[in-house]
Amino acid sequence: MIKFVLQLTLLLTSLNSFSQILVLPGDNPDPSVVKIGDKYYASATTSNWAPAFPIYESKDLKTWHPKGHVFAQLPKWSDYYFWAPEISYDNGKVWVYYAAHKGNGNLCVGVASADKPEGPYTDHGTLICEEAGSIDAFQMRDENGKLYLIWKEDANSVNKPTPIWAMEMSEDRSKLIGEKVKLFYNDVAWEANVVEGVSMIRHGGYYYAFYAGAGCCARGCNYGMGVARAKNLLGPWEKYNKNPLLKTGARWKCPGHGTPIEHEGKYYFLYHAYEPKADVYAGRQGILSEFTFTEDGWIEFKVDEETTSGIIPSEIKDDFNGNNISPYWQWSVFKNPEHKLTKGKLTLQGDPEISGAFLGLRTYTANYEATATVLIKESSSETGMGLIGDRRNLASITIKEGKLIVKKIDAGKETIINTIKAKGLKDNITLRASVKGGQYVTFEYSLDGKTFTKAHKEPVDGYFIPPWDSAVRVGVIAKGNKTDSGVFDQFKLVNHKE
Repeated sequence: MIKFVLQLTLLLTSLNSFSQILVLPGDNPDPSVVKIGDKYYASATTSNWAPAFPIYESKDLKTWHPKGHVFAQLPKWSDYYFWAPEISYDNGKVWVYYAAHKGNGNLCVGVASADKPEGPYTDHGTLICEEAGSIDAFQMRDENGKLYLIWKEDANSVNKPTPIWAMEMSEDRSKLIGEKVKLFYNDVAWEANVVEGVSMIRHGGYYYAFYAGAGCCARGCNYGMGVARAKNLLGPWEKYNKNPLLKTGARWKCPGHGTPIEHEGKYYFLYHAYEPKADVYAGRQGILSEFTFTEDGWIEFKVDEETTSGIIPSEIKDDFNGNNISPYWQWSVFKNPEHKLTKGKLTLQGDPEISGAFLGLRTYTANYEATATVLIKESSSETGMGLIGDRRNLASITIKEGKLIVKKIDAGKETIINTIKAKGLKDNITLRASVKGGQYVTFEYSLDGKTFTKAHKEPVDGYFIPPWDSAVRVGVIAKGNKTDSGVFDQFKLVNHKE
């Protein structure tokens, strides 16, 4: 069971300011939120990590607790890129609209439903699959109560403008009805080649569309958030001349793609942004900002770059007690590694592919340490731990037949950095990764869990590890035949204050 020790980091303010507050730390892109009863529920993109789409619960929009996932088993029609889940509630049922890549096809918008937010969810397949791809769906009713699906055509993937469409949808969410209507597209300089991530709220006679523009992801991102308004859902739509309302600042960069929500008479926007120091290594994290409606009928954010706060786990420890693996662990959508918990031990079945089988945890800060205790005599695979971007990009330290192996896999190419004979081995060995700046990792080992020895001379440069749309995980690895396995007694991640 994973245990968290929480660390409260305050910079010149209190939690009451609601000014760019970090509320979903770690890799939680494209967050969406809905109120159900007296609680709030949120989800986020998982891309090529499974299980797909976490479900978080909160009473105040600030403190969130995991409640499971939308898909423990991925929908049969899809294969990868699980993006932008939008969680909604209507007439006693929870609906999650999401994008995923269709096998032998392109990106499609799918929909799943549940009787309660924590699930279980039933997938209902796809609603729209355009040739260029369809993503970022949001449900909204028009002024006459008709139900519509709002989405983005992924035309930027073929170097064309990106229209935001609306189309009537059946009440059972089984199909779209009639003709699609274009609401707006990227036609303002700051939006560059894309507008996307539309979410809506109705207030004071207007529909307000919150949307993101420009480049969402990776080191060269230039994302920002704008707003448009219309008297009627199908338009005409008018963009605010003060856009972008959210853009890169000193504390957070490339903000955008979120959902507006009301809480105790105030209005907030839950969205993602990169923290500059942890950057792409910790990924796009969930941020909460308060906004108000201006006298002339527009949106104004209460953003103060000098006042920000956040809660991150200072220590995450899993002693592998219990019967089921913690919901914090993730794995590749391309692999579903066999694993089990027995008597406080995690057994991970080996995989012969270059990266082996792996389970990973989100990282949160630029500087951290992770340790894994390997039960040597019970492990038959090449067993260890490391920093994982995906199955083609990682850096690791493993042990096999008494030898420690430090290596990296960059774009599917393996490089052995060092191999050493571990002297004095007994029943277990503790492996450690010490990370600086999110990028530089030093691997060490210990025979007693206290005194550590470096396993290589220079830090490994992990610049290559994070995928363009996701972040680094740190976790356990087992490489070998399906009959082989790695056995772990404990895993711990310690995050350091910046």
